[in-house]
Amino acid sequence: MINSKKNIVFIHEPLNTPVQAIGGQYMFIKEGRMIYKSNEILYLIGCALFDNTCCGTGGVGYAIIPGYIVKWKNGINEQGKHISIISPVTSLDEQKEIHKIIMQKEKVFQVQF
Repeated sequence: MINSKKNIVFIHEPLNTPVQAIGGQYMFIKEGRMIYKSNEILYLIGCALFDNTCCGTGGVGYAIIPGYIVKWKNGINEQGKHISIISPVTSLDEQKEIHKIIMQKEKVFQVQF
C-alpha cells in the first residue's frame, strides 16, 4: 500500500552499463513495472559477475524492488537522469507475495526490497 510519508526519489540509472565493484561488476539489464493490488510496482533486474575475488568466480541474477510508483519519471535531476517518486513496500506480507511473483516471472536467484 502506498504510504506518502515514506516516499523516496528514485533516480533511473542507464541500463546495460557495467559498474565496477570490489569483487567484480554488476549492471541493471531491465527496468520493469507490474500491477500489484491496483498499484504499480517498479522493479529492476540485474546481473553480477564476481571475477576479482580471492575465493573464486561466479555470477547471479537478481531483482531489486524500489517500491510502488507514485509519480513516474516526473522530473530530471542535475545529471540529466529521470527521477520518479516511489513508496517503499513496507508490509512483510506484500513483500513475500511480490517476491514470489518476481521469482516466477523473471527467473532470478534473489529479490531485495
